Amino acid sequence: MFILSRLDSVPPESFQNQIRELVIHNVGELSSVAIRAENPLYPLYQYGVGMEVHQYLQAMDGTRGLAVQLTLALDADAPDQLLGFALSLPAQDNPQACALAFLAVLPSQRRQGIARALLGDVRARHASVELNAFAHQVPWFENMGMQVVAASGPQVLMSSTGQASGALIGRLDIAPIYQTAEVLQIHTYLLNQQGEEAMLDAEQQRDEWLDELTAQANACVRERKSVH
Repeated sequence: MFILSRLDSVPPESFQNQIRELVIHNVGELSSVAIRAENPLYPLYQYGVGMEVHQYLQAMDGTRGLAVQLTLALDADAPDQLLGFALSLPAQDNPQACALAFLAVLPSQRRQGIARALLGDVRARHASVELNAFAHQVPWFENMGMQVVAASGPQVLMSSTGQASGALIGRLDIAPIYQTAEVLQIHTYLLNQQGEEAMLDAEQQRDEWLDELTAQANACVRERKSVH
C-alpha cells in the first residue's frame, strides 16, 4: 500500500536523495531525448536530468520565481521510503492550468496504481494539465484520461482538456546545467574512456534515435487525429 504526500516547500534531504536516485536510474524515460542505456552519453544525461530535477526541488523555496508542486508516493508501512513522485509546474497566469514535468515510479512498484494516483492528484488540483509523452507512453496516458493535442518534437503534447492551454508556464533554463564544470568533467572522462570516434558515434546515435522518435510522435498524432 502507498500514501500520497503533497509538499509545498523544499523536501527533506532524504527524499531529495531518493528522488535523485529514481531519476538517475530511469533517465531514459525522463529525459526529453530518451537517451538509451547503451549510449556512451548516458552518464552525462543521468547527471544532467538529475541536476535539473534537483534545481526544481530547490526552487520550491520560492526564491527562483518558479511555481513548483511536488506529490510523493510513500510506502504506507515505511513512510520514509519513496515509491514515486510527480513534479508539476503551475501556470503563472492561470491557476487552473499546469504542466506535468516529471512522473516516475520505482520499477519494482509499478502496476499498483501509483502513477495513476500521482497523476490523479495533479489533475485534482488543476482543470487543465499538460504533459509531453513519447509515442509508446501515449496509450497509458490516454487510459488516464489525457488526450493527444499535437506532436512536439520527439514527444507528443497531451492535455486533460484535449487542447493546448496556452498558459504561461515558467521552466528552468537547463542549458547552463550542461555547461557546468561537472558536465565537462564527465564528458572529458567519457572521452578518455571511449575515445573521440566512439563519442561522435554516440552523438549520432542519439540524434538518429531522436529523428526516429519524432517520426513516431508525428505518426501517433496523425493516427489519433484521423480517428476523430
